[in-house]
Amino acid sequence: MDSKRIESLVLSFIRELGEDPKREGLMKTPERVAKSYKKLFGGYREDPTKLLTVFNSEAYDEMIIARDIDFYSTCEHHLLPFFGKVWIGYIPDQKIIGLSKLPRLVEIFSRRMQNQERLTKQIADTLNDLLKPRGVGVVVRAKHLCMLARGVEKQNCEISTSAFTGLFKKNIETRSEFLNLI
Repeated sequence: MDSKRIESLVLSFIRELGEDPKREGLMKTPERVAKSYKKLFGGYREDPTKLLTVFNSEAYDEMIIARDIDFYSTCEHHLLPFFGKVWIGYIPDQKIIGLSKLPRLVEIFSRRMQNQERLTKQIADTLNDLLKPRGVGVVVRAKHLCMLARGVEKQNCEISTSAFTGLFKKNIETRSEFLNLI
């Protein structure tokens, strides 16, 4: 990402809004926005398959769950934030992932322009492809600023999405166990 180019675009945007970019409160805004975007969209610079540590499962065949993973993302339709929590579960077959890598996976995909449905599916598909587990379950719950501050302006609306593979999709007891545990 070219920080100087972002700064120039933000400067133009400030002018287009009718503001004075030399006003004290705005003088460093282009620089701050460029720095902020480096973090907010840092997921584009990371390949999850290269960062995730995979181990032999040591015959562990029960559900593994990471709960309440906070995330922040940017709606690709309005360039406004959406944020919430992710719950991930999987049943290993022959491989497990380093536990800290589950929140890391959420971080990588959420730090891109997104929609919630794709975010949910990317997390599930990456785990499924990498580990070949007996099943994966992912639930994402989020609030979208594009719904809170504009459009329908419903302050308490929360969106839930899910993605299930393998036993989580085929076996109602497995899915129910996961949903009860989260």
